[in-house]
Amino acid sequence: QVQLVESGGGLVQAGGSLRLSCAASGRTFSRYAMGWFRQAPGKEREFVAAINWSGGSAYYSDSVKGRSTISRDNAKNTVYLQMNSLKPEDTAVYYCARGIGAIVGTTSSTGFDNWGQGTQVAVSS
Repeated sequence: QVQLVESGGGLVQAGGSLRLSCAASGRTFSRYAMGWFRQAPGKEREFVAAINWSGGSAYYSDSVKGRSTISRDNAKNTVYLQMNSLKPEDTAVYYCARGIGAIVGTTSSTGFDNWGQGTQVAVSS
């Protein structure tokens, strides 16, 4: 089972930026799509962004589209989420997850397994 470790969260003022990282263990990272989800207090976990195995295709939720960029470095077994123009409503715990296949078949959490422990992002107004 792959281990995923997120980092890069923190407290930032509205309008600021953060770059989240997710490092994966093992040798199969490049075979799978990867995704980012988030969960705010009292809310369900929601999709943020996903990327296919090669990095050639990326998908975003409407809430972050245009403000965030997902990328991956298969040589480093790492997926990133660059978030710009952060808003207080972006406050949440951010999780990375491995897709069940090489392609992003769905942005539902059912299309992903092997979740990380999460990293907290807090945006102050």
